[in-house]
Amino acid sequence: MTSATICDKTARVFNVVLIKPTHYDDQGYPIQWYRSAIPSNTLACIFGLAQDAARREILGPGVEIRLHTFDETNTRIRPNDIAQLVRENGGDGVICLVGVQSNQFPRALDLGRAFRAEGLRVGIGGFHVSGCLAMLPELPPEIREAQALGISLFAGESENGRLDDFLKDAFASKLQPLYNYLNDLPSLEGEPLPILPRARVRRTMGKLSSLDFGRGCPYQCSFCTIINVQGRKSRFRNADDLERILRENQAQGVNRFFITDDNFARNAQWEQLFDRIIKLREEEGMVFGFTIQVDTLCHKIPNFIEKATRAGANRVFIGLENINPDNLIEAKKRQNKITEYRAMLQKWREHGAHTAAGYILGFPADTKESILRDVEIIKRELPLDILEFFFLTPLPGSEDHQRQLAQGVWMDPDLNKYDLNHRVTHHAKMSDAEWEEAYRSAWAAYYTDDHVKTVMRRSAVHGLRSIKSLRSKLLMFHLMIKYEGVHPLEGGALRMKFRRDRRPGMKLENPLLFYPRYAFETVRKAVGYWRTVRKFDRFMHDAMAAPDREAYTDVAVARNGEQEFEEMALYHATTGGEAALARKKRDETIRKQAAVHAAE
Repeated sequence: MTSATICDKTARVFNVVLIKPTHYDDQGYPIQWYRSAIPSNTLACIFGLAQDAARREILGPGVEIRLHTFDETNTRIRPNDIAQLVRENGGDGVICLVGVQSNQFPRALDLGRAFRAEGLRVGIGGFHVSGCLAMLPELPPEIREAQALGISLFAGESENGRLDDFLKDAFASKLQPLYNYLNDLPSLEGEPLPILPRARVRRTMGKLSSLDFGRGCPYQCSFCTIINVQGRKSRFRNADDLERILRENQAQGVNRFFITDDNFARNAQWEQLFDRIIKLREEEGMVFGFTIQVDTLCHKIPNFIEKATRAGANRVFIGLENINPDNLIEAKKRQNKITEYRAMLQKWREHGAHTAAGYILGFPADTKESILRDVEIIKRELPLDILEFFFLTPLPGSEDHQRQLAQGVWMDPDLNKYDLNHRVTHHAKMSDAEWEEAYRSAWAAYYTDDHVKTVMRRSAVHGLRSIKSLRSKLLMFHLMIKYEGVHPLEGGALRMKFRRDRRPGMKLENPLLFYPRYAFETVRKAVGYWRTVRKFDRFMHDAMAAPDREAYTDVAVARNGEQEFEEMALYHATTGGEAALARKKRDETIRKQAAVHAAE
């Protein structure tokens, strides 16, 4: 638990409790870790805004805003304890359940119900509330239930004084049922900066924090909720904002960040931002490491990859989504060109960055056989390090969900499953069992021992530091899938379970059964972890000791020029791939003809 006192001791205290909920596993227990993998950017943004509101004394002189922050992915939340905390700190306050995604809404509602029973004011915000209000003709039952409990709902973003208004209303006991700011997206320049207290950052693996430099995305992917919540017009922080963020975090010993911008390559100010980071690194000796998210055409931007890696972007997430152009067109992801995948990934690799890609299973043209074929093509022909699989999921707030709801298509009513790791609808070509088996088989096919060795050999070219970093990431993905049964992005170190926290409606287990089983599972997993770590260490040692380490090459990393377009299955396994290659050749012919005419 983290508590931050912002003002001096005063006559009256108003507690603002910020909680980022988790969601339940398949057995009904909140997914929690001693150390979680990914920090919450929403929690960082709201904490920064609330901290600024406290400094400005928005509730009036003599009123202290006392902040308490919790991330349920790494901290047990007991509503009665938090209610006691509020009572011990003046007795007045508001509970803010922030950044609540669709899969987290059932847990958020259960927490909200418990807090309301304690007599506390409660608000819920995040992508589920915002997405439903943005895309649905009427409020769904779970949101109406929250309102019936007296929980206030917040849709949209909290900058531009909106959190101030919410806190003032809470302080005056006049919370509105709904705060809807979806039609007025705020500017980010000069706004209070996202930051997490050091004590909260220390609860993540690798002491990782998060921040955003921009919001919104110009593309139209039908499975995406961001474009309908944060808009299609991008908004940005400036280089001065960035420097202040980095200096504030550096002062508390935090220098590793996950940049949550949906697509940093489309940030109009990317060069100024990178230049500022480079200046801090090279002139002041400050050390930073970044994970950024980009699109598959980022390598076409002059100097983008060069400056990104020079600034410290050592891990890159790419929305690859699929290698069948027909599937990409169906999802309105036309910006993805499979004929650019190899060049883009090779360029990141040559500059020493590790690449991870999201890959969606369940597009209309997919079958179990085609999915496993495509995974093998990726392993052989694309120099990817990490591949992350997701079920195609109609997330509330997306065009897919809006369309399927209007058509009466069956979608699983349990929002807890909408985590991209569970099947929540049916597929036209695969049975439910086949689709689920294809998902499990895809993970198993990519993370074989042989392919892990190959990926490590590719990384060993860049030295021990590079391969050690990759080994940690590969371990995380392998262990979460094999031993924990959760998506690696929801993973962490040392799973925590508490018998009394089981999902309401599910039977409370007998302690004589629960605790021995929990202990046995923990020991069994620890043994499996130990064996896997030793195995991966051996792979790493062998890769570094290979006599051809620096000269290693394979089909994926080799640049074969025009010849690769004739040889690679990537372009010939599907009719969509053949068509994409034909367009590539036609465009190249036109470009060459234009160059000849220009020279004449």
